[in-house]
Amino acid sequence: MTQGSATPLPAPKERRRLREARALTQAELASRLGVSRSTVRSWETGRTTPRGRKLEAYVRLLGVGTTLSDDAVSGRQEGSVPALVGAGAPPPSRENRATENRRASEDRTADGPEPAEHADRVAVDRDRGLPGGEGAWGDADQDSAVREPSLTPAQAFDALYAFAAPALVRQTYLLTGRRELARESVERAFQLAWYRWPEVAVDRDPAGWVRATAYEYALSPWHRLRPRHRHPEAPPAGGSERALLDVLLSLPPVYRRTLLLYDGVGLGLPETAAETEASTPAAANRVLHAREAVAARLPELAHPEDLHRRLTELGSAERLRAAKPRTVRDHGEHRARQWTRAAIAFTVLLIGVTALTLRTAPDHYEAPLSPPETIHGLPPRSAPGPLSAEELVLRAKLRSQTSSGPARLVPDIR
Repeated sequence: MTQGSATPLPAPKERRRLREARALTQAELASRLGVSRSTVRSWETGRTTPRGRKLEAYVRLLGVGTTLSDDAVSGRQEGSVPALVGAGAPPPSRENRATENRRASEDRTADGPEPAEHADRVAVDRDRGLPGGEGAWGDADQDSAVREPSLTPAQAFDALYAFAAPALVRQTYLLTGRRELARESVERAFQLAWYRWPEVAVDRDPAGWVRATAYEYALSPWHRLRPRHRHPEAPPAGGSERALLDVLLSLPPVYRRTLLLYDGVGLGLPETAAETEASTPAAANRVLHAREAVAARLPELAHPEDLHRRLTELGSAERLRAAKPRTVRDHGEHRARQWTRAAIAFTVLLIGVTALTLRTAPDHYEAPLSPPETIHGLPPRSAPGPLSAEELVLRAKLRSQTSSGPARLVPDIR
């Protein structure tokens, strides 16, 4: 398709100058046109050319007049500045958004292949299970329409679990020397990953996130208090594997973890230092000291390649298996529900105790009683003593006489 005189298009350099003259960035222009920023960049560099309705909208946003000469359009004459009209077209309305998105996809197909940078980003998105295209990156130049993801969260989690869990169980076994603890650590790490899946899904290295969580749980010192961890497990069957595992477990946990990441997993020194939360020189020193300790007891493993090979063989010899991803997700959700119910019950109990305290607490001030004091100068109070002889005769006389009838005693009031 050739350009018509009704929709003139400036030269590539002139397109960029016109956009900058209107104070528009590539992202803003791409958002108004419904395309990606890489497409606008390819238009301004001359790799591709807009066609159809995108061409008309692009020319209108650049402010190019429809009555320009061919020399002004091609930019061959110096000083030929196209007239600027208006402040640019408004963004598409909500009713026309679906239509504009469909036309954008058609025009993007007609424009030819995207630049290599954009294709690489789409390939990375596809590998990570994210939606393809510009909308997967959350840039300012993405389409306003919501793209459907290629994988559901459960499917993406299952894919990550199938990819990382088997090797991670073997790594954790080399880190702890306990098979059950290795499986438990990996399952707990993936349960936490499923609980925080919105955070893990956008992480640069989801497998590294889960690995760091599993290592932290496996090396927790609180496992020493558990009854089943007070007794050692059965060692590997082979003598060489048993000797290597004993050497690894004799290292300090931080040295063991650094050596496993660098020589076992194969991470670089900066990545190892970042995962172990240490500086790069400190991680290098830990690797050197750990290698020296291993070489002192096993001289045949002095070379790093031999050590890497033996670590791989030791982890693969145990035939450790991880649970199914569906089981891990179900257990994680059940654990989350239990913690939620416990938090609700504790909150209700706290509210009840607070209400009871407010109900039974005194609502006014009572002054405390002053301590007692001894008063001197008063005679002590005497108790009644025994009756005298006269008092005894009088009491007998009173008891012997009747207390009723005409002969009763009547008190004399005179």
